[in-house]
Formats: sequence, C-alpha cells, structure tokens
Amino acid sequence: SRCWGPGSLPPCPPSTSPVSRRQPRPCVKCRENTAAVVIRVGDGFCRACFREYFVHKFRAMLGKNHVIFPGEKVLLALSGGPASSAMLRQVQEGLSRETAKRLRFVPGLIHIDEGAVCGQSPAQREQNLARMEALLQETGFPYYLALELPGSVLRRGAGAAGEPCPSYKEAVEGFIQQQRQEAADGDGDTSSVGSSTQHGPGGHPAAPRLPPAALTAELLRLFEAAETLTAKEELLQMLRGHLILHTARTRGYPKVMTGESCTRVAVKLLTNLALGRGAFLAVDTGFVDSRHGDVTLVRPMREYMAKEIAFYNHFFGVPTVITPPLSTKRREKTSIHRLMESFLLGLQADFPSTISTVYRYGTLGWGTHTHTGRVPPLTHSVWPQDRREAERGPRRGEQRAAALPALPLRPGHRWG
Repeated sequence: SRCWGPGSLPPCPPSTSPVSRRQPRPCVKCRENTAAVVIRVGDGFCRACFREYFVHKFRAMLGKNHVIFPGEKVLLALSGGPASSAMLRQVQEGLSRETAKRLRFVPGLIHIDEGAVCGQSPAQREQNLARMEALLQETGFPYYLALELPGSVLRRGAGAAGEPCPSYKEAVEGFIQQQRQEAADGDGDTSSVGSSTQHGPGGHPAAPRLPPAALTAELLRLFEAAETLTAKEELLQMLRGHLILHTARTRGYPKVMTGESCTRVAVKLLTNLALGRGAFLAVDTGFVDSRHGDVTLVRPMREYMAKEIAFYNHFFGVPTVITPPLSTKRREKTSIHRLMESFLLGLQADFPSTISTVYRYGTLGWGTHTHTGRVPPLTHSVWPQDRREAERGPRRGEQRAAALPALPLRPGHRWG
C-alpha cells in the first residue's frame, strides 16, 4: 500500500466524491424531458409542458368566469410589453383552426402612444409606432392607433378660469348633453383615435403620423401641472383608461382585455391602499371591472407571474415593443408606485412567495354586492373566517359568559 506524507490526503473514492455539477432536474409533469424552467420551488417544466401549462391557465381563466360570450367583440389593449404581447399570442393561438377548443369572440387591437409623456423624441416615437403597427398588421385583426386625446379631456374646465362652478346636478346634465352631442356629430374633431384597419395583401398603409405639435405641447402642459411623479402617473393611468373606454364605445366593443400580470396586480393593490383607495380593490385588481356600465374590463393575465411571462416570451419568440415608462431613470422614492414596486420586487428576490401572497390577499374577502354592483367599504368587509364564526354562533363557554350579569367594580377592588 502507498504511504501518504503529512499534509496530503488520499483521493476520495468515486462513489463518495461530491458531485461537482448539479444533476438535471426532470420535468414534474411528463417525467421524461429535462426541466427548462423552474416556476416555483420544485415545479420544473420542460418547454412542451410549460407551454401547455401556460395555455391551459389562460383558457381556464376565461372558461370558469363566463364573462366573454361567443361572437362578442373584445378589444385587446396592447402596450407592446411582455404581458400584453403574451396575451395577444394566446388569443391568436386560441382562434386558430388547429386548436381543439377555439375561442369564439371577435378581437380588435388598440395601442396608445405614450412616448411624448415619457420623454421620447419624435423620431423615437415614429420608430416605435412603425414597429408596433407592423406587429399589429401581422395579426390580421382590426387595430386602432390612439395618437390623440379627446378634445373634451384637454379642454379647460368650467371653474378653472375663476368662473363660479355649477352644481353637481348641472354638471351631470351638461356632461350628458355633451356626450349626446358628440354621439350625434360622430367622432368629429374630438376623435381620440387615429385608426388604421388591417389592409389586404395588396394594400400597404402609410406610416403613422404623429399628432400636431400644438396638441403635444398642450398635453405636456397638462402633465407639467401635476407637481409630483405620483400625480403624473395617476394622471397617465386615468387618461389611458379614458382613451381605451372611448375607443371601445365608439367602435362597438363591449369588453376590453388588459394585460395586467400578477406582479402588476400586487403592486397596484399596495399602491391603492397607500393612496387611500382600499375600498375599490375588488374592481381595481379583480378579474372583472364592470363599474363603467356599458364596457367591461377583463384581466385574463392576472394569475401569471412576470417570471412566467418572461420565460414564455423567450422560449417561443413572442415579439415585444418596449416603451420606457414614466418612472424610468428615477429614484425609488420619487413616487408611491415606484416605491411599492421596488419594495415588492426586493422582497420577492429573497422570499419567492411574496407576490403570490399579496395577490391572494387581494382576492380574499373582497367582492361586490351582486344585486347592486357596489363595492363594500374597507371597514365593512367581512373576512371568510369571521363569517364562518358568525354563522356558527358563540361557543358553549362564550354562551355562559354572556349569560352572567355585569358586576360593577370599585376602584382598588380585588377578586378573592
């Protein structure tokens, strides 16, 4: 036998040597292929099973809610980001003839140009619009490019120049008359959409033109009036929602799909709580938002994590057109939206169940009254555990304690 000198160790036998490289993990579904993506701890999927899982979740979300009816027109709001692009791919595959259970609604697409507000130059806006329009043309669906805001949004209000403000009833009547007048005149000069429908194989629409510089300057002055970044982001969300609803109403779409992911819903939930809108969590973050009456908003991507969407787009080549948001190159504490997003994503990096826990909190115990459609206030909402205890009634010991009369106590009195 060989003698080993001091300071030298014999080599470990092959059977007990540590594994220098981690063994490939098999797919948890098929158990045959190697896992290509790990969604959660212990849930590794190969590409084929991951695609099946992704598609099934989208179909199940639409199927179990029964919100969209066959033959109904649905407007898909596309920003060009990962979530909305993945949603568009799911709709395309669901409407194809090779699909076993085809989707039965009629889709339309809308893209809103936010480059002027986000600080992009006219050349960058033209480039992004050209790329976005090329992406929309490939789908074969009718699409609309929203390049301008309605004139009623940028018009000065009644009390902005020092005139006495009318009463609430007069303001509502004036708004109804204005809406009726705009409906009677058609789109007219208050149209918010520079629309372009899909042309045939021989037709090539011209490149989208930006709105006049005067309208862009007026929009920028509107955003400069908002002092903080939080107010600007709230204004941008309000104008975006107004523009989508205006397009859906004028084009005859009773349903609108938005691509808000589970990560975005969790950030929005905490942001709304911080901004004092906790009473409206059900409609702000739920699957269905029917507070607008004639147009219903649907969020079919709300159960997808941002990680799942990113891997799906990477594996299957989903094209995206990224526009820098309003909070790009800003510090974390410049706005409540940015702070909440940084807070949640920081926790998610160390605790992978953070986003899903916040998301489940938003879906637990919040709901609307089915007969009135109103949202209960935050302080009046009843949690399921409290509801079960209320239905069960007091326990035996609690009944005895409740039957005892209240005994007045004197100061300094002791039980003995």
